[in-house]
Amino acid sequence: MLTTSHWQVLRLHAERLSAVRLRDLVGSDPARAGEYSLRVGPIYASFARQHLDARARTALFALVQAAGLPAAVRALFDGAQVNASEHRPALHTALRGTLGQGAAARDAHALAAAARLRMDALEQALLDSPVTDIVNVGIGGSDLGPRLAVDALKDFHTGRFRVHFLTNVDGSAAQHLLRGLDPARTAAILVSKSFGTQETLLNGAILRDWLGGSERLYAVSANVARAEAFGIAPGRVLPMWDWVGGRYSLWSAVGFALQLAIGREGFAGLLAGAAELDAHVLDSAPEHNLAVWHALVGVWNRNGLGHASQAVLPYDERLALLPAYLQQLVMESLGKSVRNDGTHVLAATVPVLWGGAGTNAQHSFFQALHQGTDPVPADFIGVVRAAHAHDANHRALLSNLLAQAQALANGAESADAQKRYPGDRPSSLLLLDELTPESLGALLALYEHSVYLQSVLWGINAFDQWGVELGKQIAGELLPAVSDASVHVQDPVTRALLREIHSRR
Repeated sequence: MLTTSHWQVLRLHAERLSAVRLRDLVGSDPARAGEYSLRVGPIYASFARQHLDARARTALFALVQAAGLPAAVRALFDGAQVNASEHRPALHTALRGTLGQGAAARDAHALAAAARLRMDALEQALLDSPVTDIVNVGIGGSDLGPRLAVDALKDFHTGRFRVHFLTNVDGSAAQHLLRGLDPARTAAILVSKSFGTQETLLNGAILRDWLGGSERLYAVSANVARAEAFGIAPGRVLPMWDWVGGRYSLWSAVGFALQLAIGREGFAGLLAGAAELDAHVLDSAPEHNLAVWHALVGVWNRNGLGHASQAVLPYDERLALLPAYLQQLVMESLGKSVRNDGTHVLAATVPVLWGGAGTNAQHSFFQALHQGTDPVPADFIGVVRAAHAHDANHRALLSNLLAQAQALANGAESADAQKRYPGDRPSSLLLLDELTPESLGALLALYEHSVYLQSVLWGINAFDQWGVELGKQIAGELLPAVSDASVHVQDPVTRALLREIHSRR
């Protein structure tokens, strides 16, 4: 585990570099663009515009051995109890490959393979039915991953099923979605590990009533008994396991809606792309390991340079939902202030992650990125080969991608202070050869591994999320008071707000 001295070293390097302009770091080293880039399968990554030099980079890579990152990666794959607070492994890598050693990893992969056979059988049954529309009902990890992938891979949809998502407990979402669907040609998948998620059960009940019964309800859950009590036959319940967290579960039966959209071959391609990145992370030396680079840059920006925010900027409309997906993956995994041993962390952890798709975002929040008081490190993501024939549009998109990263880093001087661009805004740039199931799988696996490695560096648990439980508990306690004005509530502000709500009903 890292100590205070490790973080002090990073801050000293940051202080040393504070007087060095990023454009000078880049311009003074002709070899920098090559030395700070890596190619892994369909991904080319450039870290040349991160505000660090060779000495700072050496200090960062010294953390790899000090924190035991190679052993931690091996432990993840092999099924060690890396989720310390819940005494569980985190075997999402076993859903897509056989790189883990030992019984836990082998058993997990066998269970995943058996689940995919069941997914194939249920897919075939739906193909043989009159169903044309699928509604995926879930929230958090049961929604964000499948929703992102269905949207990102729309060029690979088979055309047999239209896939929709219902997530928010707000009844307006269900009302507006169902208006455009035919209950005679619709099936729904309820995704909840416990089958006790309030939002999913409430929306599921709406679907069950609207469909006129549960014949076309499917479930993905670890609790078959609860799903059966809801009216879903066990044969239509696909498994989930406690060794896969929701935000890491796209690769499991949680991705059933995605398989229905892109077919089993497409889903297999997604898994293969992730497995290729897994092999790279497991087998590559740290200096040539893309996930290690990405994680160390994240730690450098947070703990060396002190940046409290991180932007994700995909320059491809199909990846517009990526920032929302990564908000959960990154902020739920790394939003911790207590280490695995119960002590307080020695360094700041997760930055606030946000973003949007270019070029729309340029006309939204890029003003703050360029001239705001607080630099915001960014991940730019581009796709080299488009999936359409509108070449002029794609050339413009790529030119904007390259221009924004350059402008943020280099800035521009002006005699007019209002038109001065300070520059020194660091960014990484990830280029996909094209957006396919394989490249999307590799991209998402890269972020998964980067998050895990950052958690090891900070000594925290990337696989629990106790922070989300308190609000849910209080909501359950307040539900009777929302329904009945006579129910007493202890908190005075909440009590006043409830009076206002009831007075306006």
